[in-house]
Amino acid sequence: MNFQWPTTLVPLIDAMEPWLPALTAIGVVMALASMLAIPWLVVRMPVDYFNQPERPVHYRDPLAWGLWVIRNALALVLLVAGLLMLVLPGQGILTIVMALMVSTFPGKYRIERAIMRRPGVLRSVNWIRRRYRKPALNQPRDI
Repeated sequence: MNFQWPTTLVPLIDAMEPWLPALTAIGVVMALASMLAIPWLVVRMPVDYFNQPERPVHYRDPLAWGLWVIRNALALVLLVAGLLMLVLPGQGILTIVMALMVSTFPGKYRIERAIMRRPGVLRSVNWIRRRYRKPALNQPRDI
């Protein structure tokens, strides 16, 4: 039994073939980075992080603006890589989620709260916090 790609995909597969090792390596690096970064971020959240009406806005000096630009540029790169990894080898959805976590955009805090309201997500996050002997996050409430 021989598998054959649909004829419409053959030119795309031929064009992407030289990139597959690099994209696979990027996918592996992203998976390892997420295994380290996600617990590190979750453990550092305050217990009431999702119970504030909105994220506080602070004055940004020129250095903070530069970091903001770098942070969102990294998010854009992660988003593009994640979209590519949806059809190529790698952790596409995980990379897209990481891009959303790194970025800053209007309404992001509201989306984070909506995701954390899901019982399975909150249970998983609190499991990570328990492993590091941190108190559980408060249940996000409607504000």
